[in-house]
Amino acid sequence: MKYRVVVDPELCIGAASCVTVDPAVFELNEENKAVLRDPRNTKDAGRPYERILEIDEKEKDTLILAAQSCPTLAITIYDEKGMKIFPE
Repeated sequence: MKYRVVVDPELCIGAASCVTVDPAVFELNEENKAVLRDPRNTKDAGRPYERILEIDEKEKDTLILAAQSCPTLAITIYDEKGMKIFPE
């Protein structure tokens, strides 16, 4: 399944809970804001706050836990149909 993950840098306070829960997907940038890792190191045309991820069910569960761990709800997840799955 494909999911679109968006981090709102205005809401992010750099708590890094998402990084702790899912370090394969999230990291902190030089401004101490959560960004989405680029698994192919392509730097995704300068869009570190939004990515389309193709992940399995286990990875989806970890991704949602990471988003839930954010104290400011700065992470939004959409399914491949564009429906918001977190936060509800």
